[in-house]
Amino acid sequence: MASDNKPIASGRWHPPGSSRAEPANLLGEGKTLYVRLAAWGDPVSVGDMARMEISARVGRIPRRISFVDGSLFETEDNDAVDLWLKRQGKSGFVHELERFHPRLLAFVLAVFLFAGLIYRYAVPALVELAVLVTPPAVTHWMASGTLLSLDQAVFDDSTLPDARQAEIRAAFNGMADHASRGRAGYNLNFRHGGVIGPNAFALPDGTLVITDELIELVDGDMDMVIGVLAHEIGHVERDHSLRQLYRAAGMAGLIMLIAGDVGAAGEDILTNGAALMTLSHSRDAESEADRISVELMAKAGRDPRAIGKFFAQLEEKLGTGGDSSFLSTHPGTAERRKAIDDHARSVGSGGS
Repeated sequence: MASDNKPIASGRWHPPGSSRAEPANLLGEGKTLYVRLAAWGDPVSVGDMARMEISARVGRIPRRISFVDGSLFETEDNDAVDLWLKRQGKSGFVHELERFHPRLLAFVLAVFLFAGLIYRYAVPALVELAVLVTPPAVTHWMASGTLLSLDQAVFDDSTLPDARQAEIRAAFNGMADHASRGRAGYNLNFRHGGVIGPNAFALPDGTLVITDELIELVDGDMDMVIGVLAHEIGHVERDHSLRQLYRAAGMAGLIMLIAGDVGAAGEDILTNGAALMTLSHSRDAESEADRISVELMAKAGRDPRAIGKFFAQLEEKLGTGGDSSFLSTHPGTAERRKAIDDHARSVGSGGS
């Protein structure tokens, strides 16, 4: 046995308050530990197990045993120390978890299950609470930060002629006058989409962005362009963009909670990823924005079916597998287009 005045492990002894290290042996007698130098036989440190600090085993890191007089014994023979601790009714919990892989696997699964519950229940509840208490100044700050991130990572300046931008802006204002915020509540921006390509989206403070590629794709059809922007106004009216921003922030926070410090590069990826997540919404949110687009276009005297026709033309030109991020974030299914047409009829469509 390791007790009964027999050696436990060999290692190095450090005197109190000194960095000097001398070869030594650790011995045990019952629950008493003492250190004897290899050069002579007198114990140099003696202590009761209950009053000493024995470091937990972590991999192959040397074990440190601290005595109350300030001296320290260090050994790389972790197995011998573990065996002695086990005989004394003690065990290294950290090392047991590390060594016993089924427990470690269960622990990892528990962490992911907990994270899943947070994502499924806690994040949506916190998002709704955050939407209720968010003041306008915060939505403006969030939107400006998101647009700045996208401008730095994705967008370029628009190449659309100024006259064409002014024409679209005038038509947009005529439609936005019928929204609850009015034209003053919205700020239309033109960008070259880059990797995003044909797209349009709204940020929670009423900032709207439409890309040159989307305008070019519909051959400049004004009703389709304004119908898309009316759809994006619908997202703002129902706070869809604000919810998505909070959801993206919650996801980034959840990832950092699990992964720990992801570093500056990781934070940049999560930040830009959160910004890109604002481009997508749930199916219910998309349907609600479609209905608002139909209603605003009808009130403005424009074709209320324009958003449905836009989806049909987009799919005709690009196909369902085409290179369009708008199709991936705003899927224009046949069922959805039928719902748009039905709602247009219910509001008294006069469009073609």
